[in-house]
Amino acid sequence: MADFWKRFSRNRGAVIGIIILAIVVLVAVLAPLLFPQSPWRMVQRPFLPPLAMEQYPLGTDALGRNVISGLAYGAQVSLLVGLVSTVAALLIGIPIGALAGYFGGWVDDALMRFTEFFQTVPSFALAIVLVAIFEPSIQSIIAAIAIVSWPPVARLVRGEVMSLRSREYVEAAILSGQTNLTIILRQVLPNTLSPIIVLASLMVATAILLESSLSFLGLGDPNMMSWGYMIGAARTVIRQAWWLSFFPGVAILLTVLALNLIGEGLNDALNPRLARRGK
Repeated sequence: MADFWKRFSRNRGAVIGIIILAIVVLVAVLAPLLFPQSPWRMVQRPFLPPLAMEQYPLGTDALGRNVISGLAYGAQVSLLVGLVSTVAALLIGIPIGALAGYFGGWVDDALMRFTEFFQTVPSFALAIVLVAIFEPSIQSIIAAIAIVSWPPVARLVRGEVMSLRSREYVEAAILSGQTNLTIILRQVLPNTLSPIIVLASLMVATAILLESSLSFLGLGDPNMMSWGYMIGAARTVIRQAWWLSFFPGVAILLTVLALNLIGEGLNDALNPRLARRGK
C-alpha cells in the first residue's frame, strides 16, 4: 500500500484530483447540515447576483432559489448516479467479459455479438430513449447509464482474461481439478483488477456527464436538484444571469477533471511497466 501511494503521489495531477474530489464529496455529505432548507425553496428575490448578500454568496436563480444550495445538493445526485451506475455496469460487463475470454469459441462469439449490438447504437441516444420509456427518475437514469456503459468493460475484461487464460498457474489450477467458476473467480479475475479500477474511475466521470446531459434536456429526476437541471433551466436567461449556468458548469468541469486526473494517477500506480520506469 505504501508503494502504491508513493507511485500515485508522484503524479501531481492525481493528487490535485484527489483533493478536488474530496471537497466535492465533503460538500455532498454535509449539504443537509450546511443548507437545511430545500434547494427548491424560494429564499430571496429572483436573479440576485453573487456576493450581493452574505447569506447567498452565489446569488439566486430565476425563481429566487439559493444557487449554492442547489450546487451542494446537485453534488449528491452526480456522485450517486456516477458511483451506482458504474458499479451496475461493472456487474454486467465483468461476468460477460470473463466468460467470453475464458471459454472462447462459440461462447465468445455469442457474447461479443451481444456486446456489439449495444455498441452499434450511440450511447447518449440510447440513454435518452431508455429514460424516456421508463419515465425520468433517479432509478431509470442509473439503469440507462449502466446499460450503455458496460460494453467497454466487457471488452476490456475479455482481453485481459484471454491473455491470462494460458498462464501456467491457470493451467495448474485446471490440472488440479478446480472448477471453471473457481478458476475464474480466484485465479483470473483478481489479476484483472488494475485495469478495471482505472476504467471504473473514468466511467464515473462519463456517468456524471451523461446524467448532466439528460437533466439539461429535461430528462432528469424532477424531484432532485442536479447540476444539469440548473444549467438547463438557466439557458434562456444566460445573458441576464450568467452565474446560473457558470457555477454548475464549473462544478461539472472540476468533478470530471478530478476523476480523470485520478484515473491517470491510478494507471501510473497500478501499471507494472510504468511502476518499474518510475524506479
